[in-house]
Amino acid sequence: MLAIKYSIFAVISTLINLLFQYFSFGLYSAFGSLYVAMFIGTLAGLVAKYILDKKFIFYHTPKDKKDDANKFALYSLMGVFTTIIFWGTEITFDALSTHPNAKYIGAVVGLSIGYIIKYFLIRNMSSSTKRSCYHELHSMGNVPKNKM
Repeated sequence: MLAIKYSIFAVISTLINLLFQYFSFGLYSAFGSLYVAMFIGTLAGLVAKYILDKKFIFYHTPKDKKDDANKFALYSLMGVFTTIIFWGTEITFDALSTHPNAKYIGAVVGLSIGYIIKYFLIRNMSSSTKRSCYHELHSMGNVPKNKM
């Protein structure tokens, strides 16, 4: 069940990322527009994925806005490596092709690689590591036992 939910949420956040990139190019198409679009798309996709993972993967309810902001910061920090993969792949596809949609194909490939890596990291954690991550990074003390 985890794989199905994680996959669905990855697709949703990828679509949001691409949609925001597309709109960004519509609003700004001058120097550095690819980097602006990637940044905006990344933020939109990150927020969407955080909300979905928080509610339906980790079953976390923040204590307050400060707690939620702290968890979001940790969640964002954990995605730096996969973001580098995604951005690098998108930039590479854009640089190697003259087709205007190559960057989007690169984005899908890069995001897919990143989400697959994250999924296997979550899936392959030992039970004690999962419990530790739940409690430390996501304050999961209120998670039903059958959800781990």
